[in-house]
Amino acid sequence: MKLLHVVPTYVPAWKHGGPIRSVHGLCKALAARGHEVTVFTTDVDTGGAVPVGEAVALDGVEVWYFPVTTPRRLYRSPAMGEALRRRMAEWDAVHLHSVFLWPTSAAARVAERAGVPYLVAPRGMLVADLLRRRGRWRKAAWLRLVERRTLSRAAGLHVTAELEAAEAQKLGLPLPPVFVVPNGIEPEPVPADAALAAPVRGLLDGGPFLLYIGRLSWKKGLDRLIPALGHVPGAVLAVAGNDEEGIRPRLEALAREAGVAGRVVFLGPVDGADKAALLHGCAALALSSYSENFGNAVLEAMAAGRPVVVTPEVGLADVVREERAGLVADGDPALLGAALGALLADPEREAMGRRGAEAARRRFGWAAVAAEMEAVYRVVSSGTICAR
Repeated sequence: MKLLHVVPTYVPAWKHGGPIRSVHGLCKALAARGHEVTVFTTDVDTGGAVPVGEAVALDGVEVWYFPVTTPRRLYRSPAMGEALRRRMAEWDAVHLHSVFLWPTSAAARVAERAGVPYLVAPRGMLVADLLRRRGRWRKAAWLRLVERRTLSRAAGLHVTAELEAAEAQKLGLPLPPVFVVPNGIEPEPVPADAALAAPVRGLLDGGPFLLYIGRLSWKKGLDRLIPALGHVPGAVLAVAGNDEEGIRPRLEALAREAGVAGRVVFLGPVDGADKAALLHGCAALALSSYSENFGNAVLEAMAAGRPVVVTPEVGLADVVREERAGLVADGDPALLGAALGALLADPEREAMGRRGAEAARRRFGWAAVAAEMEAVYRVVSSGTICAR
Protein backbone atom coordinates (compact mmCIF):
# COMPACT_ATOMS: atom_id res chain seq x y z
CA MET A 1 0.00 0.00 0.00
CA LYS A 2 0.98 3.64 -0.45
CA LEU A 3 0.68 5.34 2.93
CA LEU A 4 1.07 8.96 4.03
CA HIS A 5 1.78 9.89 7.65
CA VAL A 6 1.34 13.53 8.65
CA VAL A 7 2.97 14.55 11.92
CA PRO A 8 3.89 18.03 13.24
CA THR A 9 7.44 17.05 14.27
CA TYR A 10 9.64 14.10 13.42
CA VAL A 11 13.13 12.68 13.73
CA PRO A 12 15.48 14.32 14.81
CA ALA A 13 13.20 16.55 16.94
CA TRP A 14 13.69 14.19 19.91
CA LYS A 15 12.71 16.83 22.49
CA HIS A 16 9.07 16.10 21.68
CA GLY A 17 9.38 12.73 23.35
CA GLY A 18 7.63 9.42 22.83
CA PRO A 19 5.41 10.27 19.83
CA ILE A 20 8.47 10.94 17.67
CA ARG A 21 9.89 7.50 18.44
CA SER A 22 6.60 5.66 18.12
CA VAL A 23 5.59 7.25 14.81
CA HIS A 24 9.00 6.61 13.29
CA GLY A 25 9.04 3.07 14.66
CA LEU A 26 5.69 2.39 13.02
CA CYS A 27 6.69 3.95 9.70
CA LYS A 28 9.97 2.01 9.63
CA ALA A 29 8.19 -1.27 10.41
CA LEU A 30 5.56 -0.64 7.74
CA ALA A 31 8.29 0.05 5.19
CA ALA A 32 9.97 -3.21 6.19
CA ARG A 33 6.71 -4.98 5.32
CA GLY A 34 6.95 -3.66 1.78
CA HIS A 35 4.70 -0.63 1.95
CA GLU A 36 5.59 2.70 0.35
CA VAL A 37 5.61 5.02 3.35
CA THR A 38 5.84 8.80 3.08
CA VAL A 39 5.99 11.24 6.00
CA PHE A 40 5.03 14.92 5.75
CA THR A 41 6.30 16.93 8.70
CA THR A 42 7.85 20.28 9.61
CA ASP A 43 11.42 21.32 10.31
CA VAL A 44 10.51 22.55 13.82
CA ASP A 45 13.16 21.68 16.43
CA THR A 46 15.37 19.82 13.96
CA GLY A 47 18.19 22.31 14.56
CA GLY A 48 18.65 22.94 10.85
CA ALA A 49 19.91 19.37 10.47
CA VAL A 50 17.48 18.40 7.70
CA PRO A 51 16.97 19.63 4.12
CA VAL A 52 13.68 21.45 3.59
CA GLY A 53 11.33 20.76 0.71
CA GLU A 54 13.06 17.65 -0.63
CA ALA A 55 12.78 13.94 0.00
CA VAL A 56 14.98 12.40 2.69
CA ALA A 57 15.37 8.61 2.90
CA LEU A 58 15.28 7.50 6.54
CA ASP A 59 15.16 3.80 7.42
CA GLY A 60 13.21 2.99 4.27
CA VAL A 61 10.78 5.89 4.78
CA GLU A 62 10.51 8.91 2.48
CA VAL A 63 10.40 12.00 4.71
CA TRP A 64 9.57 15.54 3.61
CA TYR A 65 10.31 18.44 5.97
CA PHE A 66 8.44 21.70 5.36
CA PRO A 67 9.02 25.17 6.85
CA VAL A 68 6.42 26.73 9.15
CA THR A 69 5.03 30.24 9.25
CA THR A 70 3.09 32.16 11.88
CA PRO A 71 1.44 31.19 14.09
CA ARG A 72 4.31 28.76 14.71
CA ARG A 73 2.62 27.08 17.67
CA LEU A 74 0.04 25.65 15.24
CA TYR A 75 2.81 24.34 12.89
CA ARG A 76 1.18 26.07 9.95
CA SER A 77 3.01 25.32 6.70
CA PRO A 78 1.66 26.64 3.38
CA ALA A 79 4.36 24.64 1.58
CA MET A 80 3.05 21.44 3.14
CA GLY A 81 -0.49 22.42 2.21
CA GLU A 82 0.49 22.90 -1.43
CA ALA A 83 2.24 19.51 -1.49
CA LEU A 84 -0.79 17.83 0.05
CA ARG A 85 -3.10 19.27 -2.59
CA ARG A 86 -0.73 18.30 -5.41
CA ARG A 87 -0.04 14.73 -4.28
CA MET A 88 -2.97 13.46 -2.17
CA ALA A 89 -4.33 11.18 -4.92
CA GLU A 90 -1.12 9.12 -4.74
CA TRP A 91 -1.96 7.48 -1.41
CA ASP A 92 -4.29 4.66 -0.39
CA ALA A 93 -4.67 5.90 3.19
CA VAL A 94 -3.49 8.80 5.36
CA HIS A 95 -2.55 8.63 9.04
CA LEU A 96 -2.70 11.92 10.97
CA HIS A 97 -0.74 11.98 14.23
CA SER A 98 -2.04 14.88 16.34
CA VAL A 99 -5.03 17.04 17.15
CA PHE A 100 -5.31 20.79 17.73
CA LEU A 101 -2.59 21.50 15.15
CA TRP A 102 -2.71 22.79 11.58
CA PRO A 103 -1.09 19.82 9.74
CA THR A 104 -3.88 17.48 10.88
CA SER A 105 -6.77 19.72 9.92
CA ALA A 106 -5.17 20.73 6.60
CA ALA A 107 -4.41 17.13 5.60
CA ALA A 108 -7.88 15.98 6.66
CA ARG A 109 -9.58 18.56 4.43
CA VAL A 110 -7.44 17.68 1.42
CA ALA A 111 -7.93 13.93 1.95
CA GLU A 112 -11.68 14.40 2.30
CA ARG A 113 -11.90 16.32 -0.98
CA ALA A 114 -9.74 13.73 -2.74
CA GLY A 115 -11.75 10.80 -1.40
CA VAL A 116 -8.75 9.31 0.43
CA PRO A 117 -9.58 7.70 3.80
CA TYR A 118 -7.75 9.06 6.81
CA LEU A 119 -7.16 7.98 10.40
CA VAL A 120 -6.66 10.37 13.30
CA ALA A 121 -4.30 9.43 16.14
CA PRO A 122 -4.86 11.97 18.95
CA ARG A 123 -1.72 10.83 20.81
CA GLY A 124 -3.32 11.25 24.22
CA MET A 125 -4.70 14.75 23.70
CA LEU A 126 -8.44 13.96 23.67
CA VAL A 127 -8.69 13.86 27.45
CA ALA A 128 -11.18 16.07 29.29
CA ASP A 129 -8.86 16.83 32.21
CA LEU A 130 -6.05 17.90 29.87
CA LEU A 131 -8.40 20.17 27.94
CA ARG A 132 -9.55 21.84 31.17
CA ARG A 133 -6.02 22.41 32.45
CA ARG A 134 -4.16 23.62 29.35
CA GLY A 135 -5.51 26.20 26.85
CA ARG A 136 -9.09 25.43 27.83
CA TRP A 137 -10.90 28.11 25.83
CA ARG A 138 -8.65 27.94 22.78
CA LYS A 139 -8.99 24.17 22.55
CA ALA A 140 -12.73 24.28 23.14
CA ALA A 141 -13.07 26.67 20.22
CA TRP A 142 -10.77 24.53 18.05
CA LEU A 143 -12.82 21.43 18.89
CA ARG A 144 -16.04 23.15 17.93
CA LEU A 145 -14.82 24.89 14.78
CA VAL A 146 -12.21 22.47 13.40
CA GLU A 147 -11.66 19.16 15.17
CA ARG A 148 -15.32 18.10 15.28
CA ARG A 149 -15.40 17.97 11.49
CA THR A 150 -11.97 16.34 11.27
CA LEU A 151 -13.05 13.54 13.61
CA SER A 152 -16.57 13.03 12.28
CA ARG A 153 -15.35 12.56 8.70
CA ALA A 154 -12.37 10.36 9.52
CA ALA A 155 -12.37 6.68 8.55
CA GLY A 156 -11.16 5.81 12.02
CA LEU A 157 -9.67 6.93 15.31
CA HIS A 158 -6.36 5.23 16.17
CA VAL A 159 -5.71 4.91 19.90
CA THR A 160 -2.92 3.01 21.59
CA ALA A 161 -4.86 1.63 24.58
CA GLU A 162 -8.44 1.08 25.72
CA LEU A 163 -7.96 3.83 28.31
CA GLU A 164 -7.31 6.37 25.55
CA ALA A 165 -10.47 5.27 23.74
CA ALA A 166 -12.54 5.64 26.92
CA GLU A 167 -11.17 9.14 27.57
CA ALA A 168 -11.94 10.28 24.03
CA GLN A 169 -15.50 8.97 24.24
CA LYS A 170 -16.14 10.99 27.42
CA LEU A 171 -15.91 14.21 25.39
CA GLY A 172 -19.17 13.53 23.58
CA LEU A 173 -17.66 14.19 20.16
CA PRO A 174 -18.86 12.53 16.93
CA LEU A 175 -16.10 9.93 16.84
CA PRO A 176 -15.44 7.57 13.92
CA PRO A 177 -14.86 3.82 14.45
CA VAL A 178 -12.10 3.25 17.01
CA PHE A 179 -9.09 1.03 16.34
CA VAL A 180 -6.84 0.05 19.25
CA VAL A 181 -3.29 -0.60 18.07
CA PRO A 182 -0.45 -0.15 20.59
CA ASN A 183 2.93 1.43 20.16
CA GLY A 184 5.78 -0.99 19.59
CA ILE A 185 9.23 -1.46 21.03
CA GLU A 186 12.68 -2.10 19.68
CA PRO A 187 14.81 -3.01 22.72
CA GLU A 188 18.10 -1.15 23.06
CA PRO A 189 20.90 -3.23 24.59
CA VAL A 190 23.64 -1.45 26.54
CA PRO A 191 26.86 -1.38 24.50
CA ALA A 192 29.54 -3.24 26.47
CA ASP A 193 32.11 -0.51 25.92
CA ALA A 194 29.77 2.48 26.24
CA ALA A 195 31.25 5.71 27.59
CA LEU A 196 28.53 6.84 29.98
CA ALA A 197 27.97 10.33 31.36
CA ALA A 198 29.44 10.76 34.85
CA PRO A 199 26.06 11.20 36.64
CA VAL A 200 24.72 8.05 34.99
CA ARG A 201 27.83 6.08 35.89
CA GLY A 202 27.54 7.37 39.46
CA LEU A 203 23.99 6.05 39.76
CA LEU A 204 24.91 2.66 38.33
CA ASP A 205 27.87 2.33 40.68
CA GLY A 206 25.75 3.23 43.70
CA GLY A 207 22.90 1.36 45.33
CA PRO A 208 19.47 0.53 43.83
CA PHE A 209 17.60 3.50 42.38
CA LEU A 210 14.15 4.23 41.03
CA LEU A 211 13.88 5.79 37.58
CA TYR A 212 11.53 8.29 36.00
CA ILE A 213 12.24 8.90 32.32
CA GLY A 214 10.25 11.25 30.12
CA ARG A 215 9.42 14.90 29.65
CA LEU A 216 9.28 17.09 32.75
CA SER A 217 5.63 17.99 32.42
CA TRP A 218 2.86 18.60 34.95
CA LYS A 219 0.79 15.77 33.45
CA LYS A 220 3.51 13.23 34.29
CA GLY A 221 2.67 13.50 38.00
CA LEU A 222 6.16 14.22 39.30
CA ASP A 223 4.47 16.38 41.93
CA ARG A 224 3.19 13.18 43.51
CA LEU A 225 6.14 10.89 42.72
CA ILE A 226 8.72 13.13 44.44
CA PRO A 227 6.74 13.44 47.72
CA ALA A 228 6.12 9.68 47.54
CA LEU A 229 9.87 9.21 47.98
CA GLY A 230 9.46 10.53 51.52
CA HIS A 231 7.57 7.33 52.31
CA VAL A 232 10.40 5.10 51.01
CA PRO A 233 13.35 5.54 53.42
CA GLY A 234 16.70 5.66 51.70
CA ALA A 235 15.34 5.29 48.16
CA VAL A 236 16.97 7.33 45.38
CA LEU A 237 15.00 8.65 42.39
CA ALA A 238 16.69 9.51 39.09
CA VAL A 239 14.68 11.95 36.98
CA ALA A 240 15.71 11.95 33.33
CA GLY A 241 14.08 14.08 30.65
CA ASN A 242 13.76 17.36 28.85
CA ASP A 243 12.36 20.25 30.92
CA GLU A 244 10.24 21.71 28.15
CA GLU A 245 7.80 23.38 30.54
CA GLY A 246 10.46 24.91 32.79
CA ILE A 247 9.18 23.17 35.91
CA ARG A 248 12.45 21.78 37.25
CA PRO A 249 12.91 24.62 39.79
CA ARG A 250 9.44 23.90 41.20
CA LEU A 251 10.22 20.18 41.38
CA GLU A 252 13.50 20.87 43.15
CA ALA A 253 11.64 23.07 45.65
CA LEU A 254 9.08 20.30 46.13
CA ALA A 255 11.88 17.83 46.87
CA ARG A 256 13.27 20.19 49.52
CA GLU A 257 9.83 20.61 51.09
CA ALA A 258 9.39 16.83 51.19
CA GLY A 259 12.82 16.38 52.76
CA VAL A 260 14.12 14.26 49.89
CA ALA A 261 16.26 16.77 47.98
CA GLY A 262 19.40 14.69 48.61
CA ARG A 263 17.74 11.63 47.13
CA VAL A 264 16.41 13.08 43.85
CA VAL A 265 18.92 13.29 40.98
CA PHE A 266 17.94 15.43 37.99
CA LEU A 267 19.86 14.21 34.96
CA GLY A 268 18.38 16.31 32.16
CA PRO A 269 17.72 14.70 28.75
CA VAL A 270 19.32 11.29 28.17
CA ASP A 271 19.53 9.15 25.07
CA GLY A 272 21.50 6.36 23.47
CA ALA A 273 23.79 4.37 25.77
CA ASP A 274 22.99 6.54 28.82
CA LYS A 275 19.26 5.91 28.46
CA ALA A 276 19.72 2.20 27.85
CA ALA A 277 22.06 1.90 30.84
CA LEU A 278 19.53 3.61 33.13
CA LEU A 279 16.67 1.40 31.94
CA HIS A 280 18.68 -1.79 32.43
CA GLY A 281 20.29 -0.64 35.67
CA CYS A 282 17.39 0.77 37.69
CA ALA A 283 15.63 -1.19 40.41
CA ALA A 284 12.27 -0.18 38.94
CA LEU A 285 10.69 2.48 36.75
CA ALA A 286 7.93 4.70 38.15
CA LEU A 287 5.36 6.63 36.12
CA SER A 288 2.68 8.45 38.14
CA SER A 289 0.98 10.38 35.32
CA TYR A 290 -2.33 12.15 35.66
CA SER A 291 -2.97 11.28 32.01
CA GLU A 292 -0.94 8.96 29.79
CA ASN A 293 -2.47 7.49 26.64
CA PHE A 294 0.12 4.68 26.50
CA GLY A 295 3.42 5.01 28.39
CA ASN A 296 6.40 4.39 26.11
CA ALA A 297 8.84 4.57 29.03
CA VAL A 298 6.93 1.78 30.79
CA LEU A 299 7.24 -0.44 27.73
CA GLU A 300 10.95 0.39 27.42
CA ALA A 301 11.54 -0.59 31.05
CA MET A 302 9.59 -3.82 30.60
CA ALA A 303 11.66 -4.65 27.51
CA ALA A 304 14.79 -4.05 29.60
CA GLY A 305 13.57 -6.58 32.17
CA ARG A 306 12.79 -4.07 34.91
CA PRO A 307 9.59 -4.02 37.01
CA VAL A 308 7.38 -0.94 36.90
CA VAL A 309 5.07 1.02 39.20
CA VAL A 310 2.36 3.02 37.42
CA THR A 311 -0.81 4.87 38.29
CA PRO A 312 -4.20 3.76 36.89
CA GLU A 313 -4.19 6.75 34.51
CA VAL A 314 -1.34 5.21 32.48
CA GLY A 315 -2.53 3.44 29.32
CA LEU A 316 -0.36 0.37 29.96
CA ALA A 317 -1.68 -0.11 33.51
CA ASP A 318 -3.92 -2.99 32.40
CA VAL A 319 -0.96 -4.71 30.74
CA VAL A 320 1.12 -4.33 33.90
CA ARG A 321 -1.66 -6.03 35.87
CA GLU A 322 -2.32 -8.76 33.31
CA GLU A 323 1.34 -9.65 32.88
CA ARG A 324 2.22 -9.21 36.58
CA ALA A 325 5.09 -6.98 35.45
CA GLY A 326 4.92 -4.63 38.44
CA LEU A 327 2.35 -2.73 40.48
CA VAL A 328 -0.51 -0.34 39.72
CA ALA A 329 -0.82 2.14 42.58
CA ASP A 330 -2.98 5.10 43.51
CA GLY A 331 -1.28 8.44 42.87
CA ASP A 332 -1.66 9.68 46.45
CA PRO A 333 1.96 10.15 47.61
CA ALA A 334 1.53 7.97 50.71
CA LEU A 335 -0.08 5.13 48.77
CA LEU A 336 2.33 5.49 45.88
CA GLY A 337 5.26 5.48 48.30
CA ALA A 338 3.93 2.34 49.96
CA ALA A 339 3.78 0.60 46.58
CA LEU A 340 7.31 1.68 45.70
CA GLY A 341 8.62 0.45 49.05
CA ALA A 342 6.77 -2.85 48.68
CA LEU A 343 8.21 -3.42 45.22
CA LEU A 344 11.77 -2.66 46.32
CA ALA A 345 11.42 -5.18 49.15
CA ASP A 346 9.64 -7.84 47.10
CA PRO A 347 11.76 -10.94 46.38
CA GLU A 348 9.58 -11.40 43.28
CA ARG A 349 10.87 -8.13 41.79
CA GLU A 350 13.24 -9.78 39.33
CA ALA A 351 10.55 -12.24 38.25
CA MET A 352 8.25 -9.28 37.54
CA GLY A 353 10.95 -7.86 35.29
CA ARG A 354 11.34 -11.15 33.42
CA ARG A 355 7.59 -11.38 32.87
CA GLY A 356 7.55 -7.82 31.58
CA ALA A 357 10.37 -8.52 29.13
CA GLU A 358 8.58 -11.58 27.78
CA ALA A 359 5.35 -9.62 27.39
CA ALA A 360 7.14 -6.80 25.57
CA ARG A 361 8.57 -9.27 23.06
CA ARG A 362 5.30 -11.16 22.64
CA ARG A 363 2.83 -8.28 22.45
CA PHE A 364 4.72 -5.19 21.35
CA GLY A 365 7.37 -6.10 18.79
CA TRP A 366 7.25 -3.62 15.92
CA ALA A 367 6.69 -6.33 13.28
CA ALA A 368 3.51 -7.50 15.03
CA VAL A 369 2.30 -3.94 15.64
CA ALA A 370 2.87 -2.99 11.99
CA ALA A 371 0.88 -6.04 10.89
CA GLU A 372 -2.03 -4.90 13.09
CA MET A 373 -1.83 -1.40 11.66
CA GLU A 374 -1.67 -2.73 8.12
CA ALA A 375 -4.93 -4.60 8.72
CA VAL A 376 -6.54 -1.32 9.83
CA TYR A 377 -5.37 0.46 6.68
CA ARG A 378 -6.81 -2.29 4.51
CA VAL A 379 -10.15 -2.08 6.29
CA VAL A 380 -10.49 1.70 6.01
CA SER A 381 -9.28 1.80 2.39
CA SER A 382 -11.82 -0.88 1.44
CA GLY A 383 -14.67 1.01 3.05
CA THR A 384 -15.56 -1.99 5.22
CA ILE A 385 -15.33 -0.75 8.79
CA CYS A 386 -14.91 -3.31 11.57
CA ALA A 387 -13.28 -1.58 14.50
CA ARG A 388 -12.29 -2.89 17.98
